[in-house]
Amino acid sequence: MKRLSLLSLVFAILFLVFVIALVFLRQPFNFYPLMSLQDVIDVLTPIVLIPIYFLLFRFESRTPHGNSGLIVFLVFTAFWVLGQGMHLSANSINNLLAQKQMETGDIYKLTYFYDEYLSHYLWHIGIVGLSAVLMYRQWKNPFSGEKPMHWPIVIGGLIHGFCYFIIIMEGNTAPLGITFSVFAVLFVVIFDRKKINQQPIIEFFLTSYILAVILFIIWGIWLGGLPPIMDVIRI
Repeated sequence: MKRLSLLSLVFAILFLVFVIALVFLRQPFNFYPLMSLQDVIDVLTPIVLIPIYFLLFRFESRTPHGNSGLIVFLVFTAFWVLGQGMHLSANSINNLLAQKQMETGDIYKLTYFYDEYLSHYLWHIGIVGLSAVLMYRQWKNPFSGEKPMHWPIVIGGLIHGFCYFIIIMEGNTAPLGITFSVFAVLFVVIFDRKKINQQPIIEFFLTSYILAVILFIIWGIWLGGLPPIMDVIRI
């Protein structure tokens, strides 16, 4: 269980690096200047993160997983990869159009739709769906005996919760992201709070979504609504 606790922290750190920190690498890629360094590294995002999702899903070789659970995991993985890949390409093209001052016409409108709407919802459905699958599987298979290491779980949960808040606000998917995080917290508090010490994955996501809900509330009160982060803070 200690290995799983540390894995949750590694997952959160890599999520922060690949999903959030890459936005600061928008300088042109020297070997192909039409692309940015962000675009190049972002190609690796699903290659790095999806295997860790699977390790969290599997979490112990002695705990079998049925075909139905694995199929659901793969469906949400497909949403995750499809949305992330669509966002990567559309965002890259959209940034190039903005640099060339070509933010008009049907090509720009279609690219903007893929970039800011369709890709975000597909990707974020994958993100919340996979977290729901991981939480459900842990709920059905609590550990016994050995206690988890709480500090990496809590730190990882806080990192992931901050990232989750950022991507939901930046992606303008608040109806999906806020609703899911509230229901996830309520589910754990109502049905699972007594077994939380036996369920490091649920503890991780509970920490994450509690922080996210708090940040959503602060953001909404501060700004009198839920505007996308890029409309408030220009990077």
